Amino acid sequence: MKYYDRINEAALLERNRRQSQKSAVFTVMVGRRRIGKTSLLLESVRGQKYLYLFVSRKSEPLLCEQFQKEAVEALGLQIFGTVTRFRDMFEQLLIYATKESYTLIIDEFQEFNNVNPAIFSEIQDLWDRYKGKARINFIACGSIYSMMMKIFENRKEPLFGRNTSKIVLKPFTVSVINEILSDFNPKYTPEDLLCLYMLTGGVPKYIELLMDAGATTKKKMLNAVVSPDSTFIGEGRELLISEFGKEYGTYFSILQLIASGKTTQSEIDSIIGKNTGAYLVNLEKEYSLIVRNKPMFSKPESRKARWSIADNYLRFWFRFIYPNQSMIEMGKYDLLREYIDRDYEQYSGLVLERYFREKIAESERVTSIGNYWDSKGENEIDLIALNDLDKTAMVAEVKRNPKKIDPAALAVKVGTIKKELAKYRVELSGLSTEDM
Repeated sequence: MKYYDRINEAALLERNRRQSQKSAVFTVMVGRRRIGKTSLLLESVRGQKYLYLFVSRKSEPLLCEQFQKEAVEALGLQIFGTVTRFRDMFEQLLIYATKESYTLIIDEFQEFNNVNPAIFSEIQDLWDRYKGKARINFIACGSIYSMMMKIFENRKEPLFGRNTSKIVLKPFTVSVINEILSDFNPKYTPEDLLCLYMLTGGVPKYIELLMDAGATTKKKMLNAVVSPDSTFIGEGRELLISEFGKEYGTYFSILQLIASGKTTQSEIDSIIGKNTGAYLVNLEKEYSLIVRNKPMFSKPESRKARWSIADNYLRFWFRFIYPNQSMIEMGKYDLLREYIDRDYEQYSGLVLERYFREKIAESERVTSIGNYWDSKGENEIDLIALNDLDKTAMVAEVKRNPKKIDPAALAVKVGTIKKELAKYRVELSGLSTEDM
């Protein structure tokens, strides 16, 4: 698959690289696995002098031995003697940067915590000593969000405040998803596009897996996902086990409940059998896996929050794959597919709402966007997009089938928030798969 998008991130990386030719730059890049961090970084240094180091879970001496060989191959930097500590390796790389400007990429940076936690303090000490004279473009890249945030944003950690630039790499936007599917299937239908968005959420690797397999229609995509050799079957567990550690069971149960429609803490608590407030806060703040949704116009202290899983793939995985492990273990992939087909229309209808919120946020002049429900959980409005500069508001009902859109019912619901919308010029709209 050809290289898509990442124009803004590539421009920032190029700016940092140019700056590093005069003074040291320390960039932190964070993003979930499969989001394309490594591809972007290697693309950004194509034709330039760089050293790429991948931190695997080896002993420190073995890792240093590997890094020494890679330094010779990439930079011609011969480090004599046996280096058994990363501290010594990093110092040699910084000394080299006082003579030659280059880019140093350390991938899966958070894994140093498993190799030797003292490495973070040693990097901080050496960086502080050499940054004034080294012409290095240092990029620390990591995929375990909680660890990377702790390393660089916790005031108690040695590397807090040391980075000069930060990039959080996000999934492709809906316009890029549209572009990719159009390239591989020029005759795609809205249903095909919705299914691709539902399964991948714009994560590049997932899109690539489907496109390379020729899965460019809804039917082929679902067949590819629900097959014995599918990456999508085990991916959810592989992504999150390392994040959650010993308490993964509780976290998985909470995420499964949210994916099934139990979106309030009271609902989750009653089923789990204990107060899950701390877990929900961790999932939101530390892991960035769930989002607290509040109705538009609600006060900051409002307790009407509903939780949702931020990542489309994980949302799908916890809704359909994780609860049906027994089917998978028995090889009943046909029954799993039947289970997905049974609930597909209802589930994808909710995904369609998310699709339009992302599309409008990306393409229209809006300052805030969301949905609405009253204190009883009724009078639900699928989409409200506000522009506080132009004083305009778009209020929309979202349905898969345009024939099911009821303008009169929407007008009645809007009447319940007439006061909140009084300062806006309001446009009522109906959105369906035909508008994708």
